Amino acid sequence: MADRLLWLANEKEIRNAETTDSYFLNTKKVLQRNHIDNRVVMEVYAREVPYADGWGVVSGVYEVAKLLEGLPISVWAFNEGDVFVADASKAIYEPLMVIEGRYIDFAEYENPILGLLTTSTSVSTKAAKLRLAAGPRLLMSFGTRRVHPALSALVERSCYIAGFDGVSNVLAAKLLRLEPSGTMPHALIQVVGSQEKAWRLFDETIPSSVPRVALVDTFWDEKAESIRALEVLGKRLWGVRLDTPASRRGDFLKIVEEVRWELDIRGGKSVKIIVSGRLDEESIRKLNSVADGYGVGTAVAYPPAVDLSAKIVEVTDGAREFRAKRGGLGGRKGVYRSPGFNDFVALEGKRRPERSVPMLQLLLKDGKLARDFDSVDTIRSRVKAGVEELRSAQPSISWR
Repeated sequence: MADRLLWLANEKEIRNAETTDSYFLNTKKVLQRNHIDNRVVMEVYAREVPYADGWGVVSGVYEVAKLLEGLPISVWAFNEGDVFVADASKAIYEPLMVIEGRYIDFAEYENPILGLLTTSTSVSTKAAKLRLAAGPRLLMSFGTRRVHPALSALVERSCYIAGFDGVSNVLAAKLLRLEPSGTMPHALIQVVGSQEKAWRLFDETIPSSVPRVALVDTFWDEKAESIRALEVLGKRLWGVRLDTPASRRGDFLKIVEEVRWELDIRGGKSVKIIVSGRLDEESIRKLNSVADGYGVGTAVAYPPAVDLSAKIVEVTDGAREFRAKRGGLGGRKGVYRSPGFNDFVALEGKRRPERSVPMLQLLLKDGKLARDFDSVDTIRSRVKAGVEELRSAQPSISWR
């Protein structure tokens, strides 16, 4: 490739809609050639989520706002970090974003809008479910080695706002104004030649502000290596990390329990046990009785997709018409939330439940930003509050 090193689009190309699908460009040419400039209302939504509990966490709103800023359109959206509800058994759905304007002005942006929202929302949704499973225990993202480097900051941001305590990726940590999490890989121990030497060299080299977490599954049994790590580092040992291969795990809970017992009887009750490698919500819940924290990689970096769609629901062609495609629901909709994530969807402007809160907030007005962007900490607090409420709530969506 003459103009780039890697197969990735730059920000200018994305902003210029060069990453769209060709049929959107064909559509725009037809509309321009025939002087068709009808105004439309388009909704972005998920009819279902790939989880039985029926909820997800919206993210990517900031990037869509920056993508569409300056276009002669208006946009309403859920806040970044809001929980949304989806029920595949019903025809009704919650619009997470509503776009109003001449279709000719934003037709080519449908592709990047969906890509930005789907990628980020899928990660933040999975991350929130992992946070819920882990409870108050330490939760760190180790996933960016599984994704294209261009997406690493996006993945880590989506994890962090959804409740992860730390991220391992250096650039993402810098952008989030965090210290990156992580101590050593198996490679260091292999190159040095022994666990003990690697732990000692790490302790002598790395600043004391970095917790001393010994990786304890490289050459020997996890229990034996954990005992040896405590002998080598003593009170400086903050924790041990078990990254045991699947082929060696057996009953992993019992392995972790053995490690805990052996550390405790040798005066290492304060030593944390961190577990990583092929973790998901189910395995985390099984280990919660004994593990102090988790490093999650592939499960959160490559989560099940929250399949978002964008469809026109109104067209103004002289007069306002509810013009939805087959399987769709015509008319611009509002989403209103009552406590416990009991959501009500109604035609915009129609009666809504008393004391309910509108979820769709103005984002862009005629191309100009209509609200300030929340800080990462504010978004993170919003997700945290939502996840805590979801521990006892049963989300629902209705329209009548």
